[in-house]
Amino acid sequence: MSDCTTWPTSCLTVTIAERTWTLERIADLETLWDLMDDDDDDDHIPYWVEVWPASLALAAWFESHPESLQGQRCLDLGCGLGLTALVAASLGARVTALDHTWSAVHFARKNTILNHVTPSPLWVQMDWCRPAFQPSMFDSIWGGDILYEQRFFDPLLALFRHALAPCGRIILCSPDRTVTRPVWGRLIQEGWQVKELQPANHLLQDHKAAVRLMQLTR
Repeated sequence: MSDCTTWPTSCLTVTIAERTWTLERIADLETLWDLMDDDDDDDHIPYWVEVWPASLALAAWFESHPESLQGQRCLDLGCGLGLTALVAASLGARVTALDHTWSAVHFARKNTILNHVTPSPLWVQMDWCRPAFQPSMFDSIWGGDILYEQRFFDPLLALFRHALAPCGRIILCSPDRTVTRPVWGRLIQEGWQVKELQPANHLLQDHKAAVRLMQLTR
């Protein structure tokens, strides 16, 4: 797919904890899927143009636990349009947010300005299979719906081990898919403590997110 950052845009809005977030994007997933070239592979499916239920649930949980973010060095994996990173930054987190796709990073930066979030997250185009972070760099790492393919598990596990600070935590939010269910048991086998958190769906005015919210610690 060609660079789409200069295409006409539209905005969608999401309300969480009585704050409305405006997110600029191009088209939607179905439209962009139809425009994909034959040479595009699975890594270039434009999932980033949608705000998925897992991201909504993460953002709502952050709003209900602001003390867990204030002053923390945080990493958002697969940031998409930037919602969870923006919510966390607005609550005092020091956020680095990455996405594999440049167009996602481009619009996430624009959404920082659109929503008047300061200081801005650090938006980075990066493949989580080949991360470029210092060891123990982050107090908190999170991802919304990033376990949708088994091939992601090993590189994500390697990133967690490398980039998470001692006493840090990881929060993963995912729909209860068949492909995801074995992940939690394997994480326990790999030495992680896995705890299920209670989603803050009461803070989502327009959506209800049927997802599992899991915390990992070592």
